[in-house]
Amino acid sequence: MTVQIQARAWPIYRRLLGVAWTYWPLLTVAVVGMVIEAAAAGAFTALMQPMIDETFVARNPDVGLLLPAAVVGIFVLRGIATFVTDYGMSRSGRSVVRDLREAMLAKFLRLPSAHFDVEAVPALVSRLNYDTEQVAHASAESLKVLITDTLTILALLGVMFYHSPRVTLVMLVVAPLIGLIVNYVGRRYRRINRSIQDGVASLAQAAEQTIAAQQEVKVYGAQDEELSRYSKLANRILTLNVKVETTKAGASSVVQLLAAVALAIILLVAGREALQGRLTAGEFTALMIAMMALLPSLKRITTVQSQIGRGVAAADKIFSLLDAPEEQDEGARPLARARGDLAFREVSVRYPDQLAPALDRVSFVARPGTVTAIVGRSGSGKSTLVRLIPRFYEPAMGEVLLDGAPLGEYRLADLRRQIALVGQQVKLFDDTIAANIAYGTPDATPERIRAAAEAANALEFIERLPEGMATRIGENGSLLSGGQRQRLAIARAILKDAPILILDEATAALDNESERLVQDALQKLIPDRTTLVIAHRLSTIEHADQVLVLDGGRLVEQGTHASLLEQGGMYAHLHRMQFRETSAR
Repeated sequence: MTVQIQARAWPIYRRLLGVAWTYWPLLTVAVVGMVIEAAAAGAFTALMQPMIDETFVARNPDVGLLLPAAVVGIFVLRGIATFVTDYGMSRSGRSVVRDLREAMLAKFLRLPSAHFDVEAVPALVSRLNYDTEQVAHASAESLKVLITDTLTILALLGVMFYHSPRVTLVMLVVAPLIGLIVNYVGRRYRRINRSIQDGVASLAQAAEQTIAAQQEVKVYGAQDEELSRYSKLANRILTLNVKVETTKAGASSVVQLLAAVALAIILLVAGREALQGRLTAGEFTALMIAMMALLPSLKRITTVQSQIGRGVAAADKIFSLLDAPEEQDEGARPLARARGDLAFREVSVRYPDQLAPALDRVSFVARPGTVTAIVGRSGSGKSTLVRLIPRFYEPAMGEVLLDGAPLGEYRLADLRRQIALVGQQVKLFDDTIAANIAYGTPDATPERIRAAAEAANALEFIERLPEGMATRIGENGSLLSGGQRQRLAIARAILKDAPILILDEATAALDNESERLVQDALQKLIPDRTTLVIAHRLSTIEHADQVLVLDGGRLVEQGTHASLLEQGGMYAHLHRMQFRETSAR
């Protein structure tokens, strides 16, 4: 695996630079600034020769003001170039981060639902936040250091070669050794940093799960267990980061030692050159200053491999996500508003890594204006069945038809516009009540929003809130009760006015009073629609037009509430069990 990562490093970085090249005007200006910076460093070093020879040796009065003015001019020019470089690289780097984050979020919303079954949301959020920051360093800060210091080294070597080719060649003997160190460090960084990013994702996932379940953790006294699990992950990341810093420090020390050896050799060679009259005091000073100026640049190029390694590892994960297969959306049949005729024909669904099918050759028809109830034990395939309708999942066999045409023939956006979904776990946003009701219907007027809230029996509690419709409800409606959240979801479905309504155990977790209000609201929503209801409480579906009984993914019974009770099969058994539980209370 390490070999594969190393082989892919350059193509990944090249692709990352391709993303950054979108901002080529900024990058071009920044590179010009880097060239000027490097040239200024070389020019300042070159000035050392006339400064020493003309001022202190020859004592030439004609250069008294010229050389100081030249030094000031060089540093003014270098300051402007540094500002231009920093601005151009920072602006382009942050723009790349913004673009990648927008592209990743858009990709999340186009991924099949099955993707979220195998990859935890915290891991995806870690890519969105942490990995993109690492990319910013690799595409901006690290790139700036790499280019600027490389140009500076070339400029300083040019000055050295001009003054003494023999001394400069001694310096170049050390360069391959430094190159080997940089190459080794880069490979090690890429390997470690990929493990660090995987660890950060796992750490975020563990923290989010623990915090979200903090009540359960406290009740079951599992604080120490959760802390221990989190500590193991945190310590692994600590160990990996220490490896990075150890590698960085070791490489930097070796490079500095090699440079010191080179400097000592240069001193010997330069001394002989001076004794033989081939090197003036000024030229010797210029050579020494150039050599000393090379050391920081060599050190930075060695240590910057860490940031580039992190960026390449992060970019690899980001690009693998952006390249992941999306939901199939190849339909071309237009669909303004469906009648709502649904037909399942021998539909089977099989999840990866599961031997038994989630659904096995299920067939039935649901008509507009009717209610189809779906019941069965946990894991019987009820939720899988209804999630085929908006194409969150695709059948392995068979087909689902809407108004006589397979679902795949419709555009996804058109298909999903025909569906309203109210589940047991209501998804609300940290926004106002009005915004949550109008979610997905941005052109809704205040009058329509109010009418939807009234029809959902939500107006009575909304009007008691301090700011009414403008009240913010917290993350996922945390400031509301379960029944209030459910009624907001129903108001949202009423406002959407879709011809197909899916109710996924919408009242299973409510108290009797909240359930009565929600059921009353649902009665206003159901008429003239094709309604599918996943029901846990069988008493709520007695008036359904048909009841589908699933067991182990198979449709084992089908009929009305009364006819299924008469059959005395599984439905009658489930009904008796619930009746006994209710009586026992």
